[in-house]
Amino acid sequence: MVSALAARVGVDGAVRDPCGSRVLESALAAALLERTGALPGHMPSVAAPDAGAAARGFLRSRMAAGEVGGAEGVLATAVLERRAVASADLCVREVTGTAPDFTARRKQALVHAFAAAVDERFLPSWDEAAFDLSGLHSWAAVQVTASKVILARATGKTARISDEDVRLLLDTQGRPHLWEGNVLIHLSVLHALSGLPGTTATVLEGLQRVLGHQRPDGGFPFVTDTDTWCSATAGVALAASGAPQDVLDRIAAHLVDRQLPGGGWSYTDLAYQADVDDTSVAVQFLHSLDPARYRGPVTRGMDSMVAVASPDGGYPTYVAGAPSEACMTAAVVDALTVRPADNADRVRAGLRHLAARQRADGSFPPDWSSSRLHTVFRVLLAASLHPREQPAEVRRMAERSMRLVLTRQNGDGGWGQQDGEASDVISTAYGLIAVCGQDDPRPAAAAAAFLVAAERDGSVRGARPDSIGPRPFVFTVPVLADIFTVLALGHLAHRTAPVGDVSGKRLAGVR
Repeated sequence: MVSALAARVGVDGAVRDPCGSRVLESALAAALLERTGALPGHMPSVAAPDAGAAARGFLRSRMAAGEVGGAEGVLATAVLERRAVASADLCVREVTGTAPDFTARRKQALVHAFAAAVDERFLPSWDEAAFDLSGLHSWAAVQVTASKVILARATGKTARISDEDVRLLLDTQGRPHLWEGNVLIHLSVLHALSGLPGTTATVLEGLQRVLGHQRPDGGFPFVTDTDTWCSATAGVALAASGAPQDVLDRIAAHLVDRQLPGGGWSYTDLAYQADVDDTSVAVQFLHSLDPARYRGPVTRGMDSMVAVASPDGGYPTYVAGAPSEACMTAAVVDALTVRPADNADRVRAGLRHLAARQRADGSFPPDWSSSRLHTVFRVLLAASLHPREQPAEVRRMAERSMRLVLTRQNGDGGWGQQDGEASDVISTAYGLIAVCGQDDPRPAAAAAAFLVAAERDGSVRGARPDSIGPRPFVFTVPVLADIFTVLALGHLAHRTAPVGDVSGKRLAGVR
């Protein structure tokens, strides 16, 4: 698996893997293609009818396979059967209940906006507070504004659309590539603009641009790719597993080149909105590779994360002033521990914040993964430095988290995303990383056996995606299953007798 993953590192040092098609974007694209084809005086391009048919074909295949439910299924049905959407069918509580509490009002408005986009008969609710842009990062601000404009038209409240709203949406257009690489936001903006006067040319140009990202299966993805995230996480996994030095050096050079002016990293080459998730992993990888050589980029990355710290000791995903999130706090704390002396107070405050956010069963509030072990394993790593010196509440937090992992392991050695669910590769990789932090080898051996059984020709098969965006909609980046499996096996190798890889190089250690 190390050899296969290393072979995916390009000459430029990037691990590139396109994001797979998703029903949500495909339904929005199909509806927009149909709407623009009916615009007065517009002759649709030759590609547009074929693109619309292909998108509908993708939706039919997913619906026929029984792979779609909830709000996405309702939207797909509305597009395919022109069935009216009823508020009761949208499963809004299912959406808001699996996302952080502070996003609930925005999520309801988002789902209603999607419904109004695919069904012009839909009568949404209007919640003025859902459109407050205070504390929002750039992507959220544009998405919220697009939702506001769509809902204002649907409810007859067009007077609530300001010049600033329209300017913000228009500023995302007229570029050589999709703004921030985000297909969903791009489609949302086009739906919002399509109902405004004087925007026809802009909408048609934007539609042609998004057609360039239609996948071979006819569907459209959430984002164009997550190449920077894949490169950084692959770097950590390969460094933990004894990959050849030249491969690691290429990844490092790529990440240094992708570092943003403010010191952070984003998820793709096309985006400029930094986040602490990508930044924390890039920092850890560069430091582990050569702390002296990469001291400058690591310092700038740390400064970028610290700049968004909350007074409560936690960290939000994107910008200062946004609510802290447990998973992002764990990611930052784990990264800050590479320089423990410089960050002792911040690490202590972050761990105490995590202890206060932990639930009784040992889990944490929803994050950017549909697997609850995602936050748990990162918390355990963050709390693993000098565990006997940690405050009592931090030790209790680690014990609760480990107990959750150990008691939820399935009989086949793996873990599911949530209680009672079948084992999947990515959740099992998270679980294996977690149990490497305790002394009984049996849970780790069983988890490793599950992962080994899923491997074929250097790649794992049958992985269930867990990446989320926007929360709680899951999207697929296939290479991440291989990356996290290699990372987990690297953690396991560190807890066993050191062995050499095919080049004879000793396995790199991981904390």
